[in-house]
Amino acid sequence: MFSQETINVIKIVITTFLFSACIMPLMKRIAHHIGAIDIPRTSEQNRHIHKKPIPKLGGLGIFLSFLFGYMLFGQHSIKMNSVLIGSFIIVLTGILDDINDLRASRKLLGQLAAACIVVFYGNIVLTELSAFGLYFNFGILAKPITVFFIVACINIINLADGLDGLSGGITSIFYLTTGIICYYQGRMGSLEMSLTLIMLGSTLGFLLHNFYPATIFAGDCTQFMGFIIAVISLLGFKGTALTSLFVPIMILGLPILDTVFAIIRRTLKGQPIFSADKQHFHHQLLGMNFSQRTTVLIIYVINILFALTSVFYVLKDPVSARIIYIILMLIFIWFVVYTNIITEKRPPKIKDIKRKMKNETKRKR
Repeated sequence: MFSQETINVIKIVITTFLFSACIMPLMKRIAHHIGAIDIPRTSEQNRHIHKKPIPKLGGLGIFLSFLFGYMLFGQHSIKMNSVLIGSFIIVLTGILDDINDLRASRKLLGQLAAACIVVFYGNIVLTELSAFGLYFNFGILAKPITVFFIVACINIINLADGLDGLSGGITSIFYLTTGIICYYQGRMGSLEMSLTLIMLGSTLGFLLHNFYPATIFAGDCTQFMGFIIAVISLLGFKGTALTSLFVPIMILGLPILDTVFAIIRRTLKGQPIFSADKQHFHHQLLGMNFSQRTTVLIIYVINILFALTSVFYVLKDPVSARIIYIILMLIFIWFVVYTNIITEKRPPKIKDIKRKMKNETKRKR
């Protein structure tokens, strides 16, 4: 009924899913034991929305599931060695930050170290870039640009982790989309496909515990998911599975745009780029009186639209896909203008409108 390739896909995803789902309760106990707990703070400068302490080692559980999947289904190579070493540095940095908040500069050092290992030891390098008929060859700047790309991916996913199930869902959509593209291009034996399937199962197992109401957070080990996304993007691009680096970037269209506008917003306000605030895309939706669950589901749908368009771009019709990309971009730009993602203009909440209407009715009486 199913081909051997399909059976292998299902086997890898289910195995890592079950391992991840089963190890999360242990991660919760360890987090409580070592003090890796997210204590809610509701000040305006903090993004925390949850009301009670939540353990933060979910990202470590994903990493352990990733290692388990690699031992069973992985392929030994210098590239894979560099990914494992870089992952260990990223996860160690994340654990230290979860226990005792690290300075942004120290976290950045860990990210740079991990990225440099992948680039200079694993020789996973972005040498060129093509999109919309344009072509760039980076030459001697290829390695620095690749390091920057990896660090950027790490922080994009880290900054997107603002609600229960948000980072886990966004990254799962990315892994699933990349897996579909690789599968239909017959790249089952490639390193990017192996990483994609292992991470898909691992992240879905975590999401089982992280979706609203979450009982565990990924913590700063969320960086690991962004790190692997960067590696898969680079490998997929070099192996032609993703045709252009433009494709994985567009799969992550929403979190990338949210990060770009966060940088612009904080720069205009004279705030540090890595400072926390409550003006991200998901905060705007919450400000419109959507619940946490509904907000996350809306973001899932938007990410799925970007992902489906990316599949259409690679496997079907690039021209039509570009038009859809532009439409999605215009919709997001309209949303930016309407809300206070950059400016302080905030759409009136439904409750505020009802309160004003009630007050006006009282005055008339």
